[in-house]
Amino acid sequence: MRTTAPLLAPIFRSDGQARLLSAVILGDEEISLTDLASRADLAYPTAHREVARLLDAGILVERLVGRTRMLRANDSSPLVPPLREILLIATGPVALLAEEFSHIGGIETAFLYGSFAARMRGIEGAAPNDIDVMVIGTPVPDAVYSACDRVEELVHRPVNATILTPEESRADSGFLHQVRNSPRVPIIGGERWP
Repeated sequence: MRTTAPLLAPIFRSDGQARLLSAVILGDEEISLTDLASRADLAYPTAHREVARLLDAGILVERLVGRTRMLRANDSSPLVPPLREILLIATGPVALLAEEFSHIGGIETAFLYGSFAARMRGIEGAAPNDIDVMVIGTPVPDAVYSACDRVEELVHRPVNATILTPEESRADSGFLHQVRNSPRVPIIGGERWP
């Protein structure tokens, strides 16, 4: 089955290809082909074909550990730095925010919403100007805002955080009704949210 180009970065052949590239190029460590397929949410044969293309192009390098293929970005390739920049802007906010938020206590759930989340979920529309993040829990607000500022510098888009306590998140308001009924992309805590 053929997939369409991702709306946030239509320069990639498919959304799966963009997810696979993000998983391997934005990560700092080697990753096995099996783990890469899982992380990119691709069938193993599809990931295998994509990896073969990327190895042939010199974008990835592999190392065999027994029978396991370990993959990483080929940092000596002139294509990797610009690809990394594009991927950071187009698909990186989720991974970057997950890393930043993992060091902040009190976060129960965090997710993207708004136009950026809608484009990531394949809903057509204008290119997003910013990234909206909902954080539910009792974190120190300045820690959340500082984390968002650091991600903003990397992805070159404003990252706007809304922080709600669990009680506030259960309130009935027009804003929360709209967020509940709009596409969301989980960062921490999966899809858990009333």
